[in-house]
Amino acid sequence: MAAKKTPKKSDSLHRAYSSAVTTGVERAASRAMLHAVGFGDDDFKRSQIGVASTWSMVTPCNMHIDKLAREAAKGVDDSGAKGVIFGTITISDGISMGTEGMKYSLVSRDVIADSIETVVGCQAFDGLVAIGGCDKNMPGCMIAIARLNRPAVFVYGGTIRPGVHKKKKVDIVSVFEAVGAHARGDIDDVELHQIESCSIPGPGSCGGMYTANTMASAIEALGMSLPNSSAQDAVSKDKIDDCRRAGAAVHELIKKGIRPRDIMTRKAFENAITMVTALGGSTNAVLHLLGMADAAGVKLTLDDFTRIGKRVPVLADLKPSGRYLMSELVKIGGTVPLMKMLLDRGLFHGDCLTVTGKTMAENLKNAPSYPKGQQIIRPFEDPIKPTGHLVILYGNLAPGGAVAKITGKEGLRFSGKARVFESEEKALAAILDGRIKKGHVIVIRSEGPKGGPGMREMLSPTSAVMGKGLGKDVALITDGRFSGGSHGFVVGHITPEAYVGGPLAVVKNGDGITIDAEARALTLEISDAELKERLKKWKQPKPRYTRGVLAKYASHVSSASLGAVTDANLPL
Repeated sequence: MAAKKTPKKSDSLHRAYSSAVTTGVERAASRAMLHAVGFGDDDFKRSQIGVASTWSMVTPCNMHIDKLAREAAKGVDDSGAKGVIFGTITISDGISMGTEGMKYSLVSRDVIADSIETVVGCQAFDGLVAIGGCDKNMPGCMIAIARLNRPAVFVYGGTIRPGVHKKKKVDIVSVFEAVGAHARGDIDDVELHQIESCSIPGPGSCGGMYTANTMASAIEALGMSLPNSSAQDAVSKDKIDDCRRAGAAVHELIKKGIRPRDIMTRKAFENAITMVTALGGSTNAVLHLLGMADAAGVKLTLDDFTRIGKRVPVLADLKPSGRYLMSELVKIGGTVPLMKMLLDRGLFHGDCLTVTGKTMAENLKNAPSYPKGQQIIRPFEDPIKPTGHLVILYGNLAPGGAVAKITGKEGLRFSGKARVFESEEKALAAILDGRIKKGHVIVIRSEGPKGGPGMREMLSPTSAVMGKGLGKDVALITDGRFSGGSHGFVVGHITPEAYVGGPLAVVKNGDGITIDAEARALTLEISDAELKERLKKWKQPKPRYTRGVLAKYASHVSSASLGAVTDANLPL
């Protein structure tokens, strides 16, 4: 019997995991299986790099990612490693928004993370390229990357190009707001159909600084994507090149022994928060960055967003509250010039390692400036808002914290009378049929991570408010979430959520509520004694789901203020 071959010294680094399934006589059956999927004898000597594809035809955000995955695998192969493509799920927020199905949205983030971890762990890949193109699969990919801690690069699928209606650029939020305009009588059935028919012209993620583009930019600032990966059109030569270079980059990370947790440090997360703030990004970034940090073993809290927001201005005039789309930012140079601006201003940590193998400062050393005359990214001397727009509120209505998106255009303070609804659908119906009036604070509860379950996004009601012309006249608060496309006076992520007995559970119609962005307070205008008495009488409702993935999620998920993670504090 032949002696077992002693692996070369480099095998321990280059094939730290894959050698366990490809080396030695006893692994002949494993090699036989791999021969069937295209491996040659030489491939067993190469690093194996998984390519996680979130391709799906359920949404335009991800409909092109199968092609991008093949390009990434080609980049891996051309670098001398072996690429293996595998799939995971994705869902569409835009399609399920406002329905019961939207409860699966945030849940999908953890299903994606679990599935990628499962495949990479089982198949013994030495590294990973993960390609995401929509709100939840991006943080899902990153949570898996952080858990696995094997050399990895994240690739963003890219932004959609805008549609055009009456010579104006339109996108998915234009459709949601058109529903409100239709309810008000400003547009008829024909025009509504025209808007819905032209707003999504092809592949790519929603076109404003909504959650997808926000998270892509945050991940690049975190150091886990190649430069400008977050600012490329979905259908472009640049995106093809980005995928090929990502495949090769993972192989280089394997050779250098650089792992995700070497990159995903506390300083790197501070860079990500800084980037989200400068771009005026989605409130979902709070939830997802907390979840990603937890997976990476980095202590990050709601208060870090407040601390960074006090010194970082909002510079980007991007939708939903601004004028421009991501595709327009792409045309003037993307995100790299903005990161250079932040670095030069002392707002970025330049010593953070990135997936290029270089530091952030080294990556940005020769970064170009934006062209003169552009109006998308404002100078520090003339910001959209001098401090951050992600305002963390506390108070007797949110003792565990809440997240508001205050760009300044809504005002900084709102007081009104509560109109309470136990679900998003009931609130939307009241908005559309005219029951919501000036001075109301719409309260949507029982939509938290456990109570929903799944923490649905409130894009339908917030868009209906804007479409009805009530954006400055009413506020909306919830223990659910908001889409990155939401704008107006809105507060989400209220914790503790209503389902577990948070104060939101005992708000009554007519109660006074004050949102104060300057004092960072969310206040229910009743006495402490009255609040205590109401909470004493409160009884927890029965769970809405008792079997299946939603029930399982509700039983494991943490508070939104902790990132709504599902693997924290598990019993040993």
